[in-house]
Amino acid sequence: MKSFLLIGQSNMAGRGFIHEVPRIYNERIAMLRNGRWQMMTEPIHFDRPIAGVGLGASFAEAWCRDNEGEKIGLIPCAEGGSSVDEWSTDGTLFRHAINEAKFALEDSELAGVLWHQGESDSQNGKYSTYNEKISLIFNEIRSVLSIPTTVPFIIGGLGDYLGKVAFGAGCVEYQRINEELQKYARGKENCYYVTAKDLTANPDGIHFNAMSQRIFGIRYYEAYLKREHIYEPLANEKVLVDNCHNRVNTSAEKKHIALERFTSGKITYEELMKFFS
Repeated sequence: MKSFLLIGQSNMAGRGFIHEVPRIYNERIAMLRNGRWQMMTEPIHFDRPIAGVGLGASFAEAWCRDNEGEKIGLIPCAEGGSSVDEWSTDGTLFRHAINEAKFALEDSELAGVLWHQGESDSQNGKYSTYNEKISLIFNEIRSVLSIPTTVPFIIGGLGDYLGKVAFGAGCVEYQRINEELQKYARGKENCYYVTAKDLTANPDGIHFNAMSQRIFGIRYYEAYLKREHIYEPLANEKVLVDNCHNRVNTSAEKKHIALERFTSGKITYEELMKFFS
C-alpha cells in the first residue's frame, strides 16, 4: 500500500462543513488511527471536534482512479492553529508525525508528503524566516524517515480571501507566505507548489469551504501525478470532483456506510441488517 503523510495546520486537517458535499467512501482508501489502518471516513483528521472536510479525501479518490486495484493510506497529522515554529524538529507536532509515519511504514510505502500551513505566520513579518524554517522541517523528515529524493513533497498556497474579514482578517501577509512557498518549491528537487487561486472560504474567512477542499485535493493530486507546479486552476477540476462524488459504492462500502448510519442513530437495526443478509 502507498501512504501519504498529511501535515500542517487547520486547512490541511480540514474545516469544510461536512453537510455541504457528498462524502467519499472507498474501501481502497485507508486512514491511520490509533496505529491501525481503517477505511477512510470524513473527517479524516480529528485534531478538533470541529474537524471537517479536508483535501485528503479527493486527493486519495483521484489517486485510486489512476491506480486500479491498489490501496492508499492517509496519515493524518495536521494540527489546527499551529505555527511553523510549532513544527520545529524538536517539537511535539513533528515528533508525533514522525511516530505516526513509522507506524505506517511497517506495512506501507511512503509515497508523498502533503503540507499546508502558513496562515498563523502571515503577519508581523514572519514570512522573512519561513523558507528557512520549512527547509529544516522537510529536510529532517526526509532524513529521519529515510525518504528517497524521488518521493515528492506537495505544498499548497494560502487562499486569496485572507486578510479581509472575520478570523482571516489578520492574515495580511499571506501573499508573502505564498511567495516563500513558491520560492522553496522551485528551488528543491521533487517539491511542487499548488495554487489556492479562486478557492473560497467558510464564513469564518480563514478556512477553505468543503467544495474548495475537494478542488484543492484534485490540484494536489495533479501536482503529484505530473510532478509539476500548479499555478492556475485546472480546466476540468469540477468534473474530476464530480467523479469523486458519483462513484458507485461497492457492497463492502455500503455495509460500512450502513453501520455508520446505524451507530449514529440514523437507521434502525432492522434496516442495517438488510445490508448484511
